[in-house]
Amino acid sequence: MSKKIPVGILGATGMVGQQYIRLLENHPWFEVAYVAASPQSAGKKYKDALRSGWIVAGELPARVGGMTVEDVSDAAKAAKKCAFVFSAFEIPEKDLIRKYEEDYAAAGVPVFSNASAHRATSDVPMIIAEINPHHLDIIPIQQKQRGWKKGFIVVKPNCSLQSYLTPIFALQKGGYPVERMIITTLQATSGAGYPGVASLDMVDNVVPYIGGEEEKSEQEPLKILGEAKGGKFVPYKGLAISAHCNRVPVSDGHLACVNVLFGKKKPAREKILDIWKKFRAEPQRLDLPFAPKQPIIYRDEQNRPQPKRDRDSDKGMAVTVGRLRPDAIFDFKFAALSHNTIRGAAGGGILNAELAYKKGFLKA
Repeated sequence: MSKKIPVGILGATGMVGQQYIRLLENHPWFEVAYVAASPQSAGKKYKDALRSGWIVAGELPARVGGMTVEDVSDAAKAAKKCAFVFSAFEIPEKDLIRKYEEDYAAAGVPVFSNASAHRATSDVPMIIAEINPHHLDIIPIQQKQRGWKKGFIVVKPNCSLQSYLTPIFALQKGGYPVERMIITTLQATSGAGYPGVASLDMVDNVVPYIGGEEEKSEQEPLKILGEAKGGKFVPYKGLAISAHCNRVPVSDGHLACVNVLFGKKKPAREKILDIWKKFRAEPQRLDLPFAPKQPIIYRDEQNRPQPKRDRDSDKGMAVTVGRLRPDAIFDFKFAALSHNTIRGAAGGGILNAELAYKKGFLKA
């Protein structure tokens, strides 16, 4: 590719927006050409609009630091400067996020969103690239139903479920569908954004509640595993999930403890390990830049995975699994980990855009 595709970041001054900028530096296909944020930040140089400074790893890319921040409400201006945008909004007003994303799509700008505002929207695909890349096929229907010519909206799911849903899907694809799951998540503080949870709430503590997380963990997988019928997604009916979500004093990395009950076909432990080891999907076949070479990494050590040691595996994009063992009530149990601000946020969004580009939904 001789010339990179210009992309924009909405909510560019927040933690996820910064992560997008960091990860897109030196991307082989995409280049940040547009940054947008609230009216309070608009008109400033990007480096001067960072009220809490540059809070992600590495240094702020000088080229982006010198860009002028645009008003996020000006979708028409973005349409002149970038081919598509990543939505990294961290504001609580879902109706406002929904409006902004629809305004951009209506202006002809495809949107790849990290926000939850459109995850339940019936004609918006919610993608984990290794699981349901075919859900992108609803884009022409979405455009026709909404009168959009070039724009569309694609979302990624809640950051926590990406640690365990790919291993579950791999088993389903291997001929062993799981019928019931109990999930206990131990979620990093960065999942709350910046500055996130107050330190006095987290030091020497675990908070056994994260607003909306349990509902998302129980419902979003069913849309991802479901199918499109009649211009909308119909949730998968073969799986029941019960979730407990906890905030723990870890900076990055969401860990999940998972209990699974299979249907009529129950695999042996060795079969499960073999399925996970051999699992590859469309991002790997297409050799997408942000795709992990091995989507599921199994650790044999008794005390792994651990956020501090395993969250950065393969660019922070792999799922690390361990402690697979029989369960006294269900069939098996295991622990799974993913990097919540890379695989679960900006990296996952970039991978979805790479997938859409390779499948012909994005134009250079």
